[in-house]
Amino acid sequence: MIWTGDVQKPREVVPGADPSARQLCFAWGPAEVLVCETLFGRAGTGDGVPSSSRVFVVRRDQDIYIQTLRKLFNESHGIFMGLQRSEEELAGKSRKAQLVQVSKNYRSVIRACMEDMHQAAISTRDPALQGQYSTQVSILSAMELIWNLCEILFVEAATAGALLLRLLDWVRLHVCDVDSMVREVLSSESPSKHKLFWNVVDVFVLQGRMDEARHLLSKEASANPTSMNMYKILDDLMKKMPVPSLGNTQTLTELELKWQHWHEECQRYLQDGTFASNPHMESICKILLGDEDAILEKKELMTTWYHFLVTRLLYSHPTVKPMELRFYAQSSMDLFLGGENSPEPLDMILMAAFEFEMHQVIKECSIVLSNWWFVAHLTDLLDHCKLLQSHNLYFGSNMREFLLLEYASGLFSHHSLWQLGVDYFDHCPEFGRVYLELHIERIPLSTEQKALKVLRICEQRQMHEQVRSICKIMAMKALRNNRLGSALSWSIRAKDAAFATLISDRFLKDYCERGCFSDLDLIDNLGPSMLLSDRLTFLGKYREFHRLYGEKRFPEAARLLLTLMTAHIAPCSFWMTLLTDALPLLEQKEVIFSAEQTYELMRCLEDLTAGNPDKQKFQDDDVETTKVEMLRLALARNLARVIVKEGTVEGS
Repeated sequence: MIWTGDVQKPREVVPGADPSARQLCFAWGPAEVLVCETLFGRAGTGDGVPSSSRVFVVRRDQDIYIQTLRKLFNESHGIFMGLQRSEEELAGKSRKAQLVQVSKNYRSVIRACMEDMHQAAISTRDPALQGQYSTQVSILSAMELIWNLCEILFVEAATAGALLLRLLDWVRLHVCDVDSMVREVLSSESPSKHKLFWNVVDVFVLQGRMDEARHLLSKEASANPTSMNMYKILDDLMKKMPVPSLGNTQTLTELELKWQHWHEECQRYLQDGTFASNPHMESICKILLGDEDAILEKKELMTTWYHFLVTRLLYSHPTVKPMELRFYAQSSMDLFLGGENSPEPLDMILMAAFEFEMHQVIKECSIVLSNWWFVAHLTDLLDHCKLLQSHNLYFGSNMREFLLLEYASGLFSHHSLWQLGVDYFDHCPEFGRVYLELHIERIPLSTEQKALKVLRICEQRQMHEQVRSICKIMAMKALRNNRLGSALSWSIRAKDAAFATLISDRFLKDYCERGCFSDLDLIDNLGPSMLLSDRLTFLGKYREFHRLYGEKRFPEAARLLLTLMTAHIAPCSFWMTLLTDALPLLEQKEVIFSAEQTYELMRCLEDLTAGNPDKQKFQDDDVETTKVEMLRLALARNLARVIVKEGTVEGS
């Protein structure tokens, strides 16, 4: 969704909304625009008629929700990460070659995705989906076309001679596919008599595919012996045509001299009327001479002005230099369109590339293309080519980072692609961490597995505040679902002492009600984590008391129980439970508590009964009163047994 300066006039119509009848308002959300119709009519109408209360959600990057584009986002992420890791290794002569290979890898992903989309369009029977897929195929095709041209001009920076060869490959790959026509012509009984025969020959010549053109012309010569002489001359001219070669050591000056001699020879045959009896061959000879009118006569076969541009360069200026392209490109577009048709957005992007206006290419693509993927990755590649220093500032940041931030922000609105966005933010040195912190907090923690994944990302980047926030959220969710073990685990991970105390109290309350602990494995393995709060320490040690008692290690259990009471880390409401736990130890045949320990227990019991704020209620409770009497009796009996055993009481 692209907005103009007037908020009432979105460039694209919001489905279901009528901006002409009602005023539209919008607000930016984390990853989308929320659009609504106001309760009043448009300014000046004064009708005051309430409108509908519908809210329209306009996503910032709708393409990320298209399933068939997932390959584009996932596989290009791997290429992007590889480029960032290899930055230090890119040096010397191999640097350009490696960057060109990275560019080709991106293009291969675009093409693979385009083929998948094309197959999906063929296989579906839903007209709406067919239209959607066809649109995406067109967009991906345009993306590859632009990227390939940028690769030639900016990444590879092809020089004179090699430049023409690269542009020819570009045209052959993207423009005027003749394969179906060739198959149809060659499969016929008499190819030279086929209605498309000369169209195919012309296309081959227009694309500089001389060997294929000569092969087809040989069939014409075989079928018409009277044209054999003309065929041999034209075949010889096409065979001898000088073209740049990557493996050739000849200089540009030598190439220009050879081309000039060849050009004069073609001119001589044309003036002599050698091909006058065959309009098709004569037209081909004119094309070889670079006759603009003759080339423009084949306009329907070329279909685009940039095909016309490359053909024109091939036959009139094969050693064109990069900085001369802008003049030929502009004149070719003017000649081809002829003032009848205004340039399309794609034409303007390609023209900006031919003019070496990288900033304009990126700007136009940002406006025209339906997602941020293209401009973000292309800009990153150009930045690695050290080509964007002159366009560094862009909305407060360098252009590469700005576009990567926009792309990654769009990924974060998707339920699974947000993980890719994390890596893009990581490679935005100025604002990446700030954006990541803001977006990571908005990820819905729908499952514990997803929460752990988000938590691991935050911990790896030492985002301590986000770690605590996530753990608190998950702890609260677990507590609301009465999953005390999970809640305690999250609170410990958050290092939240207050929350750990709250959950420990819930564990103790649950124990009092049920008579046993839940989540024993967690409590048994608290380790140093129990020091997070006094209540958690008490919970861990109290569980340890039960374990010692179960193992019949009564003296150790007695010492630990007494320590828990005298250290004052147990809640007052739990003292009676602790004293009650002492009863089985007091009733053992073997004396467990010493006289001093027994006196401590007596003091604790008196403190509990005397210092209880609800003393009267405590005394009126028959159950509690019975427990107190039983404890006093057990303590007195234990003290008597100790005195008999020890013979005397120290300090009496």
